[in-house]
Amino acid sequence: MKRIAIVEDEPAIRENYTEVLEQQGYQVQAYANRLSAMQAFQIRLPDLAIIDIGLENEIDGGFTLCQALRSLSTRLPIIFLTARDSDFDTVCGLRLGADDYLSKDVSFPHLLARLAALFRRSALQDSQPPQEDLIEHGHLRIDLNRMLVHWKTLAIELTVTEFWMVHALAKRPGHVRHRQALMTDAKIFVDDSTITSHIKRIRKKFLEQDTHFNCIDTVYGMGYRWDPQS
Repeated sequence: MKRIAIVEDEPAIRENYTEVLEQQGYQVQAYANRLSAMQAFQIRLPDLAIIDIGLENEIDGGFTLCQALRSLSTRLPIIFLTARDSDFDTVCGLRLGADDYLSKDVSFPHLLARLAALFRRSALQDSQPPQEDLIEHGHLRIDLNRMLVHWKTLAIELTVTEFWMVHALAKRPGHVRHRQALMTDAKIFVDDSTITSHIKRIRKKFLEQDTHFNCIDTVYGMGYRWDPQS
């Protein structure tokens, strides 16, 4: 049974989401604030976390919690579920390491579909054929079995979404991957601006390790490609 953590300070909303998820067979732990959630996460991490941004007296408590969770695990799927739907907040959430960002007006079927997609994607590493477990192009090394990416022998700390996007680009170097294809490979369903935010964050992480990194090309009007010659 998959364990989902919900961090939401509004009791009625928290109880509503908990009831719906438990009806779908998930085990749910619900927390009202960042402190109680972190105390629990330091003992045991959930399989997926759903976080609001404003938590009690902390206007951006969810952002802080997301950062802390990413320091504990680079692979844990994290979803922001919040009433704050500005582009600024969305970009901030994704840059902090969230795998998805949803508005609270999202329908329950849509939310459940996004959760299922994240869980399916996390399970893909167990179904990859042996010959695809390792991808190497120049300085890039992708270990599918352990979901690790290295550049010039240095580890690149990627979220699950970022990992599958890099894999989608690098498995066919030189080929343009349309945004829809990236979404399909990464098992996410978002708008173009969210894909762009993920790509920018991936580039930034590689640049932090190598200031000369320029292997991810933007092909305007089409998508992105991995340039093995760069």
